[in-house]
Amino acid sequence: MLSTIPTNTVTAPLYWRRTFPGAAEQAQAVRRFVACLLDGCPYLDEVVLAVDEIVVNALRHTKSGQCGGTFTIEVLSTGNGVTVSVADQGGPGEPASREAAELDESGRGLCTVAHTATSWGWHGNDQGRTVTAVFTGGWPA
Repeated sequence: MLSTIPTNTVTAPLYWRRTFPGAAEQAQAVRRFVACLLDGCPYLDEVVLAVDEIVVNALRHTKSGQCGGTFTIEVLSTGNGVTVSVADQGGPGEPASREAAELDESGRGLCTVAHTATSWGWHGNDQGRTVTAVFTGGWPA
């Protein structure tokens, strides 16, 4: 019996989750992790840039960057786009996109995410929060 697979099948969503130690060198490991998972994604550079900015913020501004801290990356890939999330261990402030002054050496991370992602947002509190960036647009067939 000959079986054929229709050419218009819908690609099943793919989901990955990984926890990293809260150390600065882990930002590079996260970039490699996401780049390998999404190889061939038409907006891979934007996704990697956004997840890097979110991870660096988690390490600098939350308990995840303290001794013994951790953070978790989640990547969801569907036929309609990619969603990346970083769950941290919380901190005193709330994530906010702001305009940095011309000579500021930092402060552009979430603004960069806002400009590269289709949308972004966060939920949580000082005990833990998740920052998510969404990128829409299908992958070429």
